[in-house]
Amino acid sequence: MREVRGLTPRQQALKRAFDLVLGGCGLLATSPVLVVGVVAATVSTREWGVFSQERIGRNGVPFRVHKVRSMRRIDGVTTTITAGTDPRITRTGAWLRRLKIDELPQLVNVVRGDMSLVGPRPDVAGWADELTGEDRIVLSVRPGITGPASVAYRHEEELLTAAEDPEVYNREVIWPDKVRLNREYVENWSLASDLAWIAATVRTVLERD
Repeated sequence: MREVRGLTPRQQALKRAFDLVLGGCGLLATSPVLVVGVVAATVSTREWGVFSQERIGRNGVPFRVHKVRSMRRIDGVTTTITAGTDPRITRTGAWLRRLKIDELPQLVNVVRGDMSLVGPRPDVAGWADELTGEDRIVLSVRPGITGPASVAYRHEEELLTAAEDPEVYNREVIWPDKVRLNREYVENWSLASDLAWIAATVRTVLERD
């Protein structure tokens, strides 16, 4: 079996320096928007507007990810698969998710070293942490706020809404393709690719389709 290798020590250091500089500047620049988003989320959900949840990080180590709360609690609804018609998403939450404002608190995770600006999205336990063989390379890097899978599946909620069984479709179609995209990202990483994925993410936010 071919040895699974991630970034070299030099590449890891370069990527971390990039995250610290751009992530720190981004946190400062977007803090007014973040404050407005948290206040709006607190009003719309009637809970504290920052949501924290345990996710799987680099090397399979759990950490707590932070997001602006976009969903209200509904008794009996516990699935981690979110379709576009999910009744838990508030009107304000839909707007926050559309503009990616809900992701801004993760800049704190980036500065702390839990996450990277670009990389595989962090999943709840039972997904990435159960990868085997060469797919484990996905766990060799810090999870990202955005990345190739995030851009490719920017309309994921709509795809899940159209699916007959969203959980099966996610498990059998979307998830395996995300693993493929994330493997390719790690295996071919460069600083230029991170910049390109950040630019692509900004374009998706500005899209109206």
